[in-house]
Amino acid sequence: MIMTEDELYLGCMALKNELSVCDSVLIGAGAGLSASAGFLYSGERFKKEFSDFEKKYGISDMYSGGFCDFPTEEERWAFFSRLVYINRYRDEDNGTYKMLLDLVKDKDYFVITTNVDHLFQKAGFDKKRIFYTQGDYGLFQCSEPCHSRTYDNEEVIGRMYREQRDMKVPSELLPKCPVCGRPMVMNLRSDERFVEDEGWHDALDRYNDFVSSHVLKRMLLLELGVGMNTPGIIKYPFWRMADEFPNMTYACVNMGQAAVPREIEDKSVCINADIKRVLEILGGEGNEAC
Repeated sequence: MIMTEDELYLGCMALKNELSVCDSVLIGAGAGLSASAGFLYSGERFKKEFSDFEKKYGISDMYSGGFCDFPTEEERWAFFSRLVYINRYRDEDNGTYKMLLDLVKDKDYFVITTNVDHLFQKAGFDKKRIFYTQGDYGLFQCSEPCHSRTYDNEEVIGRMYREQRDMKVPSELLPKCPVCGRPMVMNLRSDERFVEDEGWHDALDRYNDFVSSHVLKRMLLLELGVGMNTPGIIKYPFWRMADEFPNMTYACVNMGQAAVPREIEDKSVCINADIKRVLEILGGEGNEAC
């Protein structure tokens, strides 16, 4: 149920109070945060960038297009390079991530996210305080994989984006593993072949260290835009921590999906509203009453 303006204001003030009194903030971010920042995978944004793929293959959004069985590698990489370029390398953030950083930059914070678009670092978040659990649009890996290393792809993705014609990239741009020569793929978790490289494991260690060193302090578990596709990564662990540790408060901001278990209702803040709107209120913008 959509919140009234009064309910939204009260929820924001409750969250603002928790932000002011907590010792640390653990941010758990899902796709809803990037959607609120303007990185929509469907609708007009999709039609503007992928109308040719929509017409030829019947693709209706960027996410489902990633599972399309393209007839050639040249066509598959034309789609993926376009997807990656506009969501990873093009600057379109409407200020949402920067508003979030302004709220937590003076706090001891850490971010765990299933997003792969790099928007936290682009907004200025400390890369040592971010754990990208599901990979990064900016990285290639071997499709086998024959080894556990990833490779920066900015240069070749840019060339694929600029040089593709008729929904195909030049064959010479198809990425090959430098070790075994097999095709490279995006470093995105889709099956057991996902490469968890050294950087991934270092980030996991930093995440675990952050949680273990703050369990006895007043921590705000701030969940933003996390749905039910992979609840075991952020949502369920946040619920368990809020239930187990009396000094932790759980907050969920998510349009249409803000909910909390009965067991932790008395120590939770749920705001069913657009994340950007909530951040504007918390920052003193967009609502004169604040």
